[in-house]
Amino acid sequence: MFWTFTTAAGSYLFIMIMIVPHVLISLFSRTGNIPHLLARLWARFTLWCARVRVEMKGEENIPRGPAVYMANHVSHFDVFAILGHLNVQFRWTAKKELYSIPLLGLAMRRAGYIMIDRSNHERALASMRVAAEKIRGGASIVIFPEGTRSCDGRLQYPFKKGGFHLAVQAGVPIVPITIVGSREVLPKHGKRVKPGTITMNVGRPIETAGRSVEELMEEVYNSIKLGYTL
Repeated sequence: MFWTFTTAAGSYLFIMIMIVPHVLISLFSRTGNIPHLLARLWARFTLWCARVRVEMKGEENIPRGPAVYMANHVSHFDVFAILGHLNVQFRWTAKKELYSIPLLGLAMRRAGYIMIDRSNHERALASMRVAAEKIRGGASIVIFPEGTRSCDGRLQYPFKKGGFHLAVQAGVPIVPITIVGSREVLPKHGKRVKPGTITMNVGRPIETAGRSVEELMEEVYNSIKLGYTL
């Protein structure tokens, strides 16, 4: 329980300290790049408080230009691992419920992250258009294609299609990421944070030109599954 308390207290304290400069800086940052950098520091601080180390594999597969990154999702610590260690300018797509969390929701808005309203199809489509604009502006997008965390750690399939349509329409590659070890740190519905190591395996970019959404879904699924064996 000690590391659970330390992680929660440290993470919240960091937010409290940084929220004012975060908001002030965001007023002058049209791109959201600086607020995203502050969010990256928050994620790294949270991992440090929890005594969680992150190992990156396959960094040579990260393309120079924008892409849609897709990762498996089993733990809240997937967010900290990606945010703290995926060294690209990206924007999250996140369910709207997260934006109602005090301070966190404000920080996400200021960083230019993209709210997804799953209960409203038109709003969800509008969010994808916003994501496409972010890509045209040079930012990448990170999506959990399963849509939610897996309870048993197994990859949930079929994936949600929105991110695949986005990648095809924007003409950018999909980069699969396999996250291993985060469930041992904090599983879904878990209440205790355990120190440990999270490994992020970055797969080879998957080109989207001339491909159907169904083909891409299957290839991303197979690539993420392969990442468990590396």
